[in-house]
Order: sequence, then C-alpha cells, then structure tokens
Amino acid sequence: MLTPVMSSSSQSPTFGAHFHYLILQFHLLLQTDFLSYLTMDEAVKWFEEVVPKMADLLLRLPSLLEAHYEKADGGIVKGVNTGLRLLESQQPGIVFLSQELVGALLACSFFCLFPTNDRGAKHLPMINFDHMFAYLYDQYDEKLENKLKCILHYFERIGSLIPAGYISFERKVLALEHGTFAFPYLKENFWSQSSISLCPFKISSSGLIEDQSSEAIEVDFANKYLGGGALSRGCIQEEIRFMINPELIAGILFLPCMADNEAIEIVGTERFSNYTGYASSFRFNGDHVDKKEIDVYGRRKSRIIAIDALSSPGKRQYRVECLVREINKALCGFLDHLKCHQYQKFFQDTGSQHDPNVKGSSGHSEVYHLSQGNPSTSSQTIEGTLANQLIRNHEAHYCSHLDYQQEIGVVTGNWGCGAFGGDPQLKAMLQWLAASQALRPFIMYYTFDLEALQMLGQVAQWISSQGWTVGELWDMLMDYSVQRLRGETGAGFFGWLLPSLNSHDNILLNNSHNV
Repeated sequence: MLTPVMSSSSQSPTFGAHFHYLILQFHLLLQTDFLSYLTMDEAVKWFEEVVPKMADLLLRLPSLLEAHYEKADGGIVKGVNTGLRLLESQQPGIVFLSQELVGALLACSFFCLFPTNDRGAKHLPMINFDHMFAYLYDQYDEKLENKLKCILHYFERIGSLIPAGYISFERKVLALEHGTFAFPYLKENFWSQSSISLCPFKISSSGLIEDQSSEAIEVDFANKYLGGGALSRGCIQEEIRFMINPELIAGILFLPCMADNEAIEIVGTERFSNYTGYASSFRFNGDHVDKKEIDVYGRRKSRIIAIDALSSPGKRQYRVECLVREINKALCGFLDHLKCHQYQKFFQDTGSQHDPNVKGSSGHSEVYHLSQGNPSTSSQTIEGTLANQLIRNHEAHYCSHLDYQQEIGVVTGNWGCGAFGGDPQLKAMLQWLAASQALRPFIMYYTFDLEALQMLGQVAQWISSQGWTVGELWDMLMDYSVQRLRGETGAGFFGWLLPSLNSHDNILLNNSHNV
C-alpha cells in the first residue's frame, strides 16, 4: 500500500499487489481511441522508451522517499520540517520535493496506484488518472486527448533527462483565533481604516498569466480542491496550468481543500508544454523550454498562488461578509514575509495590535512572527521556536536579497469571474486592494479582452490620480455594494464611480453576464 505517502510517517511505501495495475493500465490505454491519434513512430517510442523509464522511476520511489525523509527535518531549511505529509486545513506548513521525486509520484498517479478509500473523508481530491482515462474511453473528447498529450510529453521529457531542482508546496493560513503564528484574518473595519497607498496598477488586454517573463506571483483561479477538474474533464484556467506544469499535480496528493482563510503557494514547477485555445478548443502545441532562473533553494522562480473565489455568488457577493471573505482570500495568497517589519509598523500605526477588527489579534505575538523568516513569499508557515531558529540562521541571507524580492508583484486576471460567476469589476478592485495591503510593488492585470473591463484602465488611472488609500477605495466599494443590495443602483462599479462612463458601462456589464 502507498498509505505512508499519505501520512506523516517516514516509512517508504511497498507496492505489493498494486503493481499489477501497471499491466491493467497499459491494457486500458491500448483500448482507448487515444492511441489511434498517435503515429506509429510515436506509439513505438511511448511503449519502448517512455513507459520503461516511467516504470524504472516508479520502482525507485522507495529509495527516493528514503532520501527525501533523511533531509526533511532541517536538511533543506534548518529547523523546519519540509517532509512529505498531509498539510491539513488550518495548519500552515511547507513541503519540499525534488523534481525527481515528483516525477515518481506522478508515475504512481498515472498508473493509478494510490489508494483512494479515505481521500474523501480527508477532503482530498482524486489523485489517480483513472477518471481521465475513463472519460476518454467512454466518449472521445479532443480536449481530453490534448490534456493527455501534455502529460505524455512531460513523461517523455523527464525520461530523457531527470530535472534536478526542487518544488515547495505551502499551505498559507490567516489566523481566525488567538494564537502564536500566522497573519490575522482582517475584519471590515480594519480595511476601512487602512492608510496604505494603492500600488501601481498595470493592465494588458491580451497575453497570458503564465507567459509572464519576470518573476511574479501568478494567480491560479483555483477550485477549493486544488487542481479542480485537472484529472477529469476540466479544461479552463487552473486545469490548463496543471497540464502545462504537470508537477503541480503532486500537490493534489497531500493538500486537502482550502478553507476561506487559506491559500496554497507552489514555487518551482517547470513548464513543459505550449498550448493554444481554451476549454473545448484547448490543444497541445509542442515543447516548451522553461528559462526561468533558479533560486537559492533550487526552485525555479515560478510562484503560483492558488486562491478559490466564491462560486456562483449572485447578489450575495455584495454583502459585507462576502467582500471580506474575498479580499482576505486574496491577501492570504499575496502576502510577502520579507515585508513583515513593514506589516508590523502598519498594524501599530492603526492601533490594531489589540484591535477587535483583526480576527485572532493577540498583541505582539502574531505580527511579530511575520518577522521570523520563511523560504516562500508568505509569512505563515514557520511557528514558534522553529521560526526563531530559522531567522537566526537565515536573516543575513534574506536581507541581502530584500531589494530583489521586493520587486515581486502580482500577475492576475478575472479571478472568480467566468465559470464562477463573479462581478469582474468588483473582483479587479478587491485584488488591487489585497495586493496593495500586502505591500506588493505592482499588480499586473490581464483582462483577456473582457468587455466589462474595457474601462478598467481609465478607472484605475483616475483612482490613482486621487491618491486614494486602501481604506478609501474599500469604503467606496462598500458604499457601492450597499446600493446594489438595496436596488438603488444597477450600474457597474466603474459607471457608479464615474458617471460619465455609466451608459457605456451598463451595456458592458450586461454583456459580461454571458461570459
């Protein structure tokens, strides 16, 4: 059984009877229509070259896990447990995996070797590929064929050359209760009182988040279950990212679903595939060579933040509790531990060390622990004495990289819109507020040419020209939302804020409901 992979145990898994699934899975693949879309040369290469290397990698999994656990207890980050284990809800933590180990785990997933009996009880999404194979077998779907082509290409690439880097997977948590770790979940009045200036807002109507050339936080418009429909029929923003960066799939193994005060940050995955299209038009479009630089932990400077928006919120998205939920969700993902001293100063300036508007506020300790260091861009993983140990060993190193790290902005787009049904104008403003509160140097927003956001540039420019703070823009959003709930306005936020845009804005807002 592979149960040890799913627990905090450091034992290596044994395969036993599960290994026969290899043969069964080959048989299933042979029966699917998928192979009819491979050339003879491609099929021969797959079975004679790629599959044997996958099997070899799979058989080396026990030794890879043994080596992994030998380094897990302080071997990568002194004083911090980075070992493979369940990163359970409300428990901030981080796991470092080598790309080679990730490849072996994905081979297990591909051959459907992970037990699934208790995954639902642990709020874990499915990890094996059997659903994808079954859908492809039962009813051929070209987008599924192309999703599978991305996966096969990944295995072909690592079969030729095993990547030597590392990937970190982190559960980030905003504290809901009094405690000694994590940044607090911020209530409505805190946002209203925030005196932080709005960060620069950059806009592009074309382009893709994953094509961002410089290092930045890249937002995954996530399902609360990491990966969403990546291993089944899904093929929108999150699922596509998991296909072109297949190492993301490894996080599905040990990261239960996210709560409202949580985010997941994954640093270091490599992109292997290019693609065209979206949803039903998605197509694999050949090899991609990832040229992103490597950080001091051996991770590619690829930072992906998974944050799940409210699904089908309708009119309730204008309620205070929903606005607070969405802005804290984004803040949780965007926070940067390297700005912890600045966070502390702003909390002191607003008198929030004992502020009832800060959930979990407990005086000095919670904000203080923002300064305790962390190998990710977040502030929440390292607790108590482990945090103190980490800062003693790494403070000088972090300080030397401070100026560089402060250039890491947020790259995002229509989070929570489209299939999730959110108001794109509202979501754009909430993300701007969260990025600013997190002290990010900029937010880069891809509108994907959405009509409802055609005036985003003009509105952002006008707001910036007014010199508004986070608190002032938040208050405007609150006033607008109250009027929407009372039926006192039907305009979009842009038209409501700048009446000269109103007639055009109403047309665009109505059109956006069909997106």
